[in-house]
Amino acid sequence: MSPPADPIPLIDLQGQHRRIREEVLAAASRVANSQRFINGPEVGSFEAAMAERLGVKHAIGVSSGTDALLMVLMAMEIGAGDEVITTPFSFISTAEVILRVGARPRFVDVLPGTLLMRAAAVRGRLSSRTRAIIPVHLYGQLCDMDELMTLSREHGIPVIEDCAQSMGAGSNGTTAGSFGQAGAFSFFPSKNLGGWGDGGMLVTNDRGIADRCRQIREHGANGRDRFEVVGGNFRLDTLQAAVLEVKLRYLDQWIESRRSAARTYNRLFSEVDLAPAVSSAGTKPDLAAGPDQTRHSGHRILLPRVDGDRRHAFNLFVVQAERRDELKAHLDLEGIGTAVYYPSPLHLQPCLKDLGCRPGDFPVAEEAAQSVLALPLF
Repeated sequence: MSPPADPIPLIDLQGQHRRIREEVLAAASRVANSQRFINGPEVGSFEAAMAERLGVKHAIGVSSGTDALLMVLMAMEIGAGDEVITTPFSFISTAEVILRVGARPRFVDVLPGTLLMRAAAVRGRLSSRTRAIIPVHLYGQLCDMDELMTLSREHGIPVIEDCAQSMGAGSNGTTAGSFGQAGAFSFFPSKNLGGWGDGGMLVTNDRGIADRCRQIREHGANGRDRFEVVGGNFRLDTLQAAVLEVKLRYLDQWIESRRSAARTYNRLFSEVDLAPAVSSAGTKPDLAAGPDQTRHSGHRILLPRVDGDRRHAFNLFVVQAERRDELKAHLDLEGIGTAVYYPSPLHLQPCLKDLGCRPGDFPVAEEAAQSVLALPLF
């Protein structure tokens, strides 16, 4: 069986580009004409626009979301003998950066339904060596930041938000990245705000963290030839900043379109015998959350759930399917793009075997890895 003539991709960057082509090419042309490819004025302009949007004092453009996380750990002088609490259900960079500074990740399992870090379980993982907590706002939805920030204040432990997938998410007027001591964003092309390549941003309200990160971003330099700390080459290219500032003007419109598409998914799924969703607090969730599950021909599917009043940015629309691999194979044949985020929890990845974790240690994350499937959303 051959796929249909008009396949549906998981994400349509070409369609997005067609709508803003003239604006974004004009911005790129200005950079080309200036030949200021490193630290050009567009970088500072984009940083200021992001700081205003997110309601933070400092926004620092960097080379990737991974480098944003790495840089802030370096700025906080987290290293050998330290522990950082995070989730086992994320992209590898969340744990990778902890290991790269010499510290050790300590995982807590995720919640069924949302697959977000189980904030209430963090307290039981705290130790005298805990130096930071890194929650991941997965797929575009906030973790329970009230609980995590209470822990942070009680124990004096900073919270670093992994916001790689959560541009546009928020709760009660507060945006992702502005709850904790710092937040790290990714501008990978598939993100809600994506560039023409790799890029990222570190945001914070702490002047000390911001100053150290700016220094680390430039090889740890103070001036041109004096290097006071070991840093890295973590700069955001001028071209990426110019492209991203154009796209930032359309972000609210794009996110609302994604939320509308999520509502459509939920409405259509509801027509195949769905029961109403209930949040973990026992209240009706955001409209975009829609129904909770369906059973069709013996195939149970759980839909994304939005807890409380959180604003889901829907970077991804991820369902959980009992027969995920069969469903994915069927959609592949129909020419419908899908992807698995993520096929293995971090604690079972070969590169993390020295942590000593075993199958069964984090059962919700392990079960999710066998069932999650991202459907087209753009």
